[in-house]
Amino acid sequence: MPPTPDRLATLRAWDKAHLWHPFTPQADWAAADPLVVERGEGVYLFDIDGNKYLDGTGSLWCNVHGHRHPALDAAIRSQLDKLAHSTLLGLTHEPAILLARRLAELAPAGLSRVFFSADGASAVEAALKMALQYWHQRPDPQPGRRRFVALGNAYHGDTVGAVSLGDIGRFHAIFSPLLFDALRAPSPYCYRCPLGLQRPGCEIACLGELEKILADHAGEVIAVIVEPIVQGAGGMIAMPEGYLRGVRELTRKYDTLMIADEVAVGFGKTGTLFAVEQENVLPDILCLAKGLTGGYLPMSATLATEEIYSAFFATAAEGGTFQHGHTYGGNPLSAAVALASLRVFEEERTLQTMVPKVEALRGRLEGLWTHPHVGDVRQRGLIAGIELVADKTTKTPFDAASTVGARVCRAARARGVIVRPLGDIVVLMPPLAIDESQIHALIDAVEYGISEVCDPK
Repeated sequence: MPPTPDRLATLRAWDKAHLWHPFTPQADWAAADPLVVERGEGVYLFDIDGNKYLDGTGSLWCNVHGHRHPALDAAIRSQLDKLAHSTLLGLTHEPAILLARRLAELAPAGLSRVFFSADGASAVEAALKMALQYWHQRPDPQPGRRRFVALGNAYHGDTVGAVSLGDIGRFHAIFSPLLFDALRAPSPYCYRCPLGLQRPGCEIACLGELEKILADHAGEVIAVIVEPIVQGAGGMIAMPEGYLRGVRELTRKYDTLMIADEVAVGFGKTGTLFAVEQENVLPDILCLAKGLTGGYLPMSATLATEEIYSAFFATAAEGGTFQHGHTYGGNPLSAAVALASLRVFEEERTLQTMVPKVEALRGRLEGLWTHPHVGDVRQRGLIAGIELVADKTTKTPFDAASTVGARVCRAARARGVIVRPLGDIVVLMPPLAIDESQIHALIDAVEYGISEVCDPK
């Protein structure tokens, strides 16, 4: 930008004059003094005045090894000297080949085919079209399969197909005229059970409701799609143990596919590289993004079994090609940094060193249960959701207009920590590179924010 006596003021003015921010009330943004991020280092972000903030949401759930990791920076620079971009339509290149091979090696055994896209929603869209076309082209075609089953409180992205599977009113309701109709199974939201039951006595009754849907629509269902272990944007809803395994068993019983959307939860966040490993589940299709490149560049992948792929294996004359793709699918720079990120997992023993961090986070989160406005605390690995309520006994939520969650996050920022809310659920998903002292700083700031907003002096 040109020289100016007040760089920050100028940037803010230009931002408000031209930038349209996602998921952001624009009138509120216009009245605010937005934080302008200039650089990152490790688990910290720095604004243009040099103020330091702990990145408590991993730059929207994608940063894994921290900002400016030397190995990831070097991988991009090295690849840039060779090739910045070349299409995978009719051509191929080494970074995409190597990454596809490595993902097939690391993913649950059987997911041997890798289709690259550019973001999480694109990975889900590819999975939907792949699953539908599979039923048309398998050796015993079943073209009558036209329905997907998704969960309550689901979020699978913002493209039209992905939104059709979603179930969060504030994100999805306005687009209903564009959407196809999905069958909806109850969310395993134990704190606010849609069936009015309680754990552990419920015996995961929501699986029974899913079974009723599959039985009533036998021969119609293309696939059941789930976010494994944690439903992300729905509120960091942690599934009860055995739920994911139960979904896999039901899809096999009723002869349909299972799509695991790990866009948010993949790459170590739950404590295993892939969340489906938590219950030893092999889905038919696995969607990956966000942490795939360590949070550096846009890239996603849709992994499928050889059975799925075989339905598309045909000549041009025979038909059956998967007529779907993206200009930047398999981009060499993205593939190179993704490969570097996977090497860092191994070389720095990221998953092993997470164990004490997860326990440190659990210990600090336990201290929040005593707060009168903390209704529920949910954790899996380094993912956590803190649900704030007006009345703890009745679980009565705050009035949405009071924006309690957003205000708590703003107060935490005053203590040098960036976190984001989902309504009145404060979300924590820091880089896996965070250390125990930084975990304490993260929770200290969140505790401060909750006290400032919920217990005003």
